[in-house]
Amino acid sequence: MRGKTGNNAKTTVSSEVAETLLQEGWKKMDLHVHSSCSYDVPPVRAMHPAVLFEKARSKGLDFVTFTDHDTVKAYDLLGWEREGLVPGVEISLNDPEHIGHTLHVNVFELDSEEFRELELIANQERDFKSFIRYLRTHDLPHMYNHPFQFAIGDRPNLWAVPELIKQFPVVEYNMQNLTEKNLITAALARKYGKGLVATTDSHTGGMGAVYTLAKGETFREFFENVKKGRSYIVVEGGARRHITKELNSWIELVFTMDRQLREDLSFTTKVPSFDRVISLFANDRIKDFPRINSLAMKFFQNFSRSGLPAYMYIRAEKPMVSRIEKILNQIA
Repeated sequence: MRGKTGNNAKTTVSSEVAETLLQEGWKKMDLHVHSSCSYDVPPVRAMHPAVLFEKARSKGLDFVTFTDHDTVKAYDLLGWEREGLVPGVEISLNDPEHIGHTLHVNVFELDSEEFRELELIANQERDFKSFIRYLRTHDLPHMYNHPFQFAIGDRPNLWAVPELIKQFPVVEYNMQNLTEKNLITAALARKYGKGLVATTDSHTGGMGAVYTLAKGETFREFFENVKKGRSYIVVEGGARRHITKELNSWIELVFTMDRQLREDLSFTTKVPSFDRVISLFANDRIKDFPRINSLAMKFFQNFSRSGLPAYMYIRAEKPMVSRIEKILNQIA
């Protein structure tokens, strides 16, 4: 049984079932992907939007988007009009008066002028209500990214998250996040009748490892079906596996990139101690010795494959899960 379609029936299906749906005309998309245009992505050729676009299409993604952090440069490089390409961006918004922590919102089918106007609201007005009003007035598809993942230094207002979810048509099951957090997000999406998408949020070219299925000849039709719950997500593998794979790919990108470009890289593995150790080895001095550089890369990749960095991150986040559950129990 595939489960019912319709509002509040967000269903996870296996990749085998997904293949059957694709043969029946359903479409496949990863709605949260970063390219080298994001500040925290290694600026290497493999992460250029043009390279990633072809890679995404080769993986069978029917619609491709790049939701870089607060920039639409990818579309200036690619061109805004390309078959299967959906202009998108991930905008950061911190409304200190009404929320208190930073939200990340993906916006789709916008143009450069709409992006500039949204950036002004986010950076100058810093007003969530004005931001949402603009999205609705301009009929721009949008979604609430990783509701329970917070920026370093933020003081999360956990009480606000359920109310925020009510304001969005779609929320995200993000594979860079803990499974427990994603399950809480999925439960809230069901409770409030919101669409749910599965995304990689990949910063290393790993798009399509998880994805969303819906019908639609256009992205707009696809997204409308997601909003109505007429969609499925494929999330096989678990958070630890996906985080480990992402980290392993990132290590390779960092150790093989031009040394002049490394200094400005601000990507984080989410394990601060691991970040510091990598930064000691992925530097100009090591780059002068290719054999040592290669050995260092292999060492860190093997350490990553052990799953220990991902385990450290997951363990550090467990107390947050307990806090979320406690607050949601009080709300219920």
